[in-house]
Amino acid sequence: MAVTVCSPCADHLFTPKAHPSRVNLELLLLILVIGTAIAFDFTNGFHDTGNAMATSIATGALKPKVAVGLSAILNLVGAFLSVEVALTVTNAVVKLQNSSGAPNPELLVNNGHELLMIVFCGLIGGILWNLVTWLLGLPSSSSHALFGGLIGATAAALGLGGVNWMGDGTKLDGVLGKVILPAFASPVVAALVATIGTWLVFKITNGVAERYAETGFRWGQIGTASLVSLAHGTNDAQKTMGVITLALIAYGVQTDTTSVPLWVKFACAFAIAAGTYTGGWRIIRTLGKGLVEISSPQGMAAEASSAAVILTSSHLGFALSTTHVATGSILGSGLGKKGAAVRWGVAMRMVLAWFITLPAAGIVGALCFWLGNGIGGYAGPLLVFAILLGLAGWMIMHSRKTAVDANNVNDEWHPDATPGASVAPETAAIKA
Repeated sequence: MAVTVCSPCADHLFTPKAHPSRVNLELLLLILVIGTAIAFDFTNGFHDTGNAMATSIATGALKPKVAVGLSAILNLVGAFLSVEVALTVTNAVVKLQNSSGAPNPELLVNNGHELLMIVFCGLIGGILWNLVTWLLGLPSSSSHALFGGLIGATAAALGLGGVNWMGDGTKLDGVLGKVILPAFASPVVAALVATIGTWLVFKITNGVAERYAETGFRWGQIGTASLVSLAHGTNDAQKTMGVITLALIAYGVQTDTTSVPLWVKFACAFAIAAGTYTGGWRIIRTLGKGLVEISSPQGMAAEASSAAVILTSSHLGFALSTTHVATGSILGSGLGKKGAAVRWGVAMRMVLAWFITLPAAGIVGALCFWLGNGIGGYAGPLLVFAILLGLAGWMIMHSRKTAVDANNVNDEWHPDATPGASVAPETAAIKA
């Protein structure tokens, strides 16, 4: 379906030669948006690998490299399974599009300059928060980081009225209904399901030889973890596909609001798969070793609970964070096993990160917009992009001081060691 815009907007959109310098600037912005969106998808992949594979790695059901390889393949496949909500994904939190997926006409002026800046700065907010929490080894929602960045950038550009806080009141919608309430409810529901499931597992298998039970449950873990990986690829890759397609429509190189270009699907699918394969070992370590010393029956119960909650919520139309669900399930597996120790200090640090994800990413998104828009011209967006590269490079270099990889991801947990690694200091020194 073609985008319908007012006459002045159409002049800018379809007759770029009338404003050659402006078009060149917006082309630069479009390139930056596409590159930054693919980078966000990559961070999404390695940030969320642990949601599916942490327990399988911790119990030895899968070797670390095999686990992330399997997860990468399933994320790649999942990314092609559905793009049903890709083109309207931003509607949940900001008012940039109408219900068909077409950008608001007033945002199409100057080849969509303002819309491109909003999306660009929102993506930066999401990337930087993903990297900060990865560095600290804290599982947090990549989707919420993206939404937070978009909320902050939109509020800076359009005012608070540009944010969809509560929807129209007829259903659970907006920031409150689609983000905040599910963020609180999903880990609680997942923990409850996993607690009951773990208790039942140990009750049913009481008296079965441990070595037989462990072997059977490890196979079960592989199956349930694979299901979570597939669901993650299906849900999360859509968000980036939608953002890139929105930018293409805003610039005027695409008018169809009912489909995602094939090259966008491939780019996003391979980006999230490549990110998944890099491992995100710091977060895998926290989920697999930091919350609970987990056994195979617990691991299968946790993964089965995550899959059940995610698939049920998707069927009912609720977009839950896989990170929150996975964390709740792992905690529940510890509560359901008699005598299991839960590290509540680690859990509380995670919850704190969840609380500040939206505002932290939002502040970054808003600051980037104010800086880039305030400087203006080519210098504004290029400076913002340079800041992103500088901060990302610093965090990656800093992580090497306490490196976590496939070789030490299952080492004994050391809670007093550097946050984000929690490996023995001498091991970290060797890896660095």
